[in-house]
Amino acid sequence: MSLNWFVPWYPSWPMAVFLALGALLYLRGSLRRRTPAWRQALFWAGWILIWQGLQTQWDYLAEHEFFVHMLQQTALHDLGPLLVIAAWPGPTWRSGLPARWRQRWLLPLLRLAPVRWATALLLNAAVAVALFSGLVVFWLVPAVHVGVMLNTHLYQLMNWTMVFDGLLFWWLVLDPRPAPPAHLRPGWRIFLPVIGMLPQMLLGAVLALNSTDWYPIYSLCGRAVQGLSAMSDQHLGGLILWIPASAINVLAAMAALRRWMRLSERRPAVPRPAPSAAPGHAAGAPRHA
Repeated sequence: MSLNWFVPWYPSWPMAVFLALGALLYLRGSLRRRTPAWRQALFWAGWILIWQGLQTQWDYLAEHEFFVHMLQQTALHDLGPLLVIAAWPGPTWRSGLPARWRQRWLLPLLRLAPVRWATALLLNAAVAVALFSGLVVFWLVPAVHVGVMLNTHLYQLMNWTMVFDGLLFWWLVLDPRPAPPAHLRPGWRIFLPVIGMLPQMLLGAVLALNSTDWYPIYSLCGRAVQGLSAMSDQHLGGLILWIPASAINVLAAMAALRRWMRLSERRPAVPRPAPSAAPGHAAGAPRHA
């Protein structure tokens, strides 16, 4: 792979700060607390995948081939955030933040009413699943997609929404804690990925099986892969949305099921009530010969 691949096609300092800050906090936190190696591996795999999708030459290819675009969105919305949240990085990130900053800035920020309201709204199950599937469909509406491909700011907004929506949704689904403090009961977390993947599956099937070119903008911009027709490109993109993206959701549902089982195993057994004393023989009453 040429080193030119790592030069951002659309340099963005907010994205660079977000990626660097998340990486540095996690690295510092993993040095200050005992984070299992498998969790660190999951986090870095997901974080690197998100970085690749946001700030490399992947953007160039994604603007010239629809199927590459779908690979990028699957990485930014599904697989990358899923790997990061499967590592449950919150405690490690908090450890990476200096204690003084946590007390002075983070805790007061989290206690603000607008922040609490926004968190409650975004982590509401109905809102979360609607955003998760709805944003994917919205950005692929042909009239919207043309504008995205022709406007750098819209393109970056699309990528931002994919990443943050993916992180929030998988945080809700893969929360290893009981409810509360988790926002959703463990049993319900299994169904969210299944519900969320249905609109994506439907749209992916339509794109993979229809014979109409919905996205001629890729031909107008020039294709990166020689010999790949517009319809073959669209069919490949539809298959990616239909099968691999859905498979990621199924894996997430299985992970949520596993975490529910672990929570059930940790639940303390309910103590059995002491057998009641027989009538006439109350505890402590003297027996008569």
